[in-house]
Amino acid sequence: MSQIEKSFYSKSSMYSFGIVMVLIFFMWVGTGKFSHVDKMLFGYLIASFVFAIGMTIRMCAWAVRPASHQVLKRSFSNMKKKKRANRNWKAIMKTFIDNIILQKFIFKRGIYRGIMHWLIAWGCIGSFAITFGLTFGLMHFKLVDPQTYQMVVMGIPTIKMAAHGIFAELVYNGLNLTAMMVLIGVTMALIRRSKNEDVKVTQRVEFDLFPLYVLLTVTVTGLLLTVSYKFLGGFMHSYLALVHQITVVIFLVFFPFGKLFHLPVRPLTTAVPMNYQEVVGVDTRECKSCQAPYSNDDQIADVKEILEAQSFNLQLEDGSYLADYCPSCRRRIRVMKQLNIQSILPSPNGPIQTNSGIHIPGFGQKREDSYYEKTEDQ
Repeated sequence: MSQIEKSFYSKSSMYSFGIVMVLIFFMWVGTGKFSHVDKMLFGYLIASFVFAIGMTIRMCAWAVRPASHQVLKRSFSNMKKKKRANRNWKAIMKTFIDNIILQKFIFKRGIYRGIMHWLIAWGCIGSFAITFGLTFGLMHFKLVDPQTYQMVVMGIPTIKMAAHGIFAELVYNGLNLTAMMVLIGVTMALIRRSKNEDVKVTQRVEFDLFPLYVLLTVTVTGLLLTVSYKFLGGFMHSYLALVHQITVVIFLVFFPFGKLFHLPVRPLTTAVPMNYQEVVGVDTRECKSCQAPYSNDDQIADVKEILEAQSFNLQLEDGSYLADYCPSCRRRIRVMKQLNIQSILPSPNGPIQTNSGIHIPGFGQKREDSYYEKTEDQ
């Protein structure tokens, strides 16, 4: 592997080359050794390769970050453990259904935002699937007889359908349906961003609005193509096709480097419940000071490695690390350091004695009863 890496400028370039070769191979298989390549999709094809290279470079840059790298390493390690297989698959399926299919994390912020985000997300996913499938020749339609079409996927004949049946109409208009989903979702997003004062204060044109403008342009020009050839007899169809192709190229080139990049990264949230939740809702790691459960062994070990990779030395004088304590005790330790008290008190609930005689209770915890038992001299 090291010898192969030396042939490339970087690992990102090596992986990009590999992805492009895989896409070309699938295209070779899907198009019957390039025997039925649609030349009208050539612009989309080039943009798709640029999209694939951009996504690979961005994913590599994301994966080498200390936190991302540690989580990925932990995920692969846990996936190899047979005793965790049942828990891993449960976490993957639960996250896939809740976060990807239903997107409950957005609906928790409001029904309007949930519907808006769901329409945009699934509209984009559907459009990507159809566009890439057609562009790389992974699927095409074969005329069996004057009344029947057959869908061919990767050179393998699959579903037959009546040329004018309901199912065929849904397949033919797949891109129109996904475009309508995106159009409705983007319109809702633009309305929200134009009326919500809190959003208007924090949003940026180049980061928050530009992706919506691009999505809106792609969907509108795509739907206008359908209107042109179905209702206007092909009026200005060639010009609209060129404009639509340009907007799609801009969208694909922009996608890996803008806000929309979170779409392919979102499924990786599976790693959180899979790695850091031994039992749902129950923590397994006890605080070194107060013995209260606050985390688990895997998460604390990963936190230590991430901080070490970033040259943060948070080891205390007694050899323990700040990550070994719960948030309440960490705040307590910080206060003690600021008060120039170096030793850690054995009881987390006891008051901190300062030189000024002021008693500061433990953060988030009550004072010990002994504090209130004052003698007459006090």
